[in-house]
Amino acid sequence: MDTQAFSIQAISSFYGINGKKLHRYYRNKLSEFETWEHRKNASNGLVFAKNIGTHLSLDETSLSQGELYTVLSNKAAKGKKGTIAAILQGTQSDYIIPLLESIPWYLRKKVQEVTLDFASNMGVIAKRCFPHAKQVIDRFHVQQLATEALQEIRIKHRWEAIEADNQAIETARINKRPHIPEILSNGDTLKQLLARSRYLLYKPESKWSMEQKRRSEILFARYPDIYKAYLLTQKLSWIYNSSPNKIYALTRLAKWHEEVAQAGFKAFNTISRTIELNYKKILNYFDNKSTNASAESLNAKIKAFRSQHRGVTDVNFFLFRLTKLYA
Repeated sequence: MDTQAFSIQAISSFYGINGKKLHRYYRNKLSEFETWEHRKNASNGLVFAKNIGTHLSLDETSLSQGELYTVLSNKAAKGKKGTIAAILQGTQSDYIIPLLESIPWYLRKKVQEVTLDFASNMGVIAKRCFPHAKQVIDRFHVQQLATEALQEIRIKHRWEAIEADNQAIETARINKRPHIPEILSNGDTLKQLLARSRYLLYKPESKWSMEQKRRSEILFARYPDIYKAYLLTQKLSWIYNSSPNKIYALTRLAKWHEEVAQAGFKAFNTISRTIELNYKKILNYFDNKSTNASAESLNAKIKAFRSQHRGVTDVNFFLFRLTKLYA
């Protein structure tokens, strides 16, 4: 079993060994890092051409102190060995493209599909390095924009409720009387209602608990604009879940755009415009129902690995351990 798979700190604690000494010994003797050909320049970028598959994901991740790396992953490996096809410093296309172009052309031209997010630089990288591949914008990034717009409306009302409550407290103090906030029928104050409604707005009505159903009734009665925004968010999700092909999805998206325009929410109008500008890549989802979930899963594993080892102090060594597991 690879010693990277478990915590050096846990081993040192169990055996009563100095953790730093054991880490150094593992790094310099046991891990084979000292004989690794990339030990001095791994942080500049690593490419594993043999891991190129027909369906790839392109995403970014943070290793330490906000430093971003671009990760190209092979979906067929399913998050195991052979998943990482490249992990490259930064996200600038001018730097990333030449490194990926070092992959032999016969491997790059067999790539059929690349899933990615809205970042324009990722689109440029995919187009230049894998010109035969269809680009698919991940559905969850589209839906996330709508959810964030919905939460923005809720948060705006919450700040207004907090300010109103502060003013009521100040007025009560001036008049030398106790402040008694309004208690709603479910026991929430208005501030609590808006704070506790956060999670129910992420879910469809069918997945609400009884408490969330009751809270939603009060919330939507008090704030019809939140209800209207919630419906727009759910309808966008419904388009993804129920459209059998691009034609149906395009028709339903056109109707959704009309509803957004009528609703008059600035943030939703921005989302609508973003979808219109990227509609071809968004509609490509309906060919194979491909998402960037594998890339997000790998990103979560990288974050967990980073957290397990209390951050990244030596990027080259961290990349060595990471690629031993996933490349």
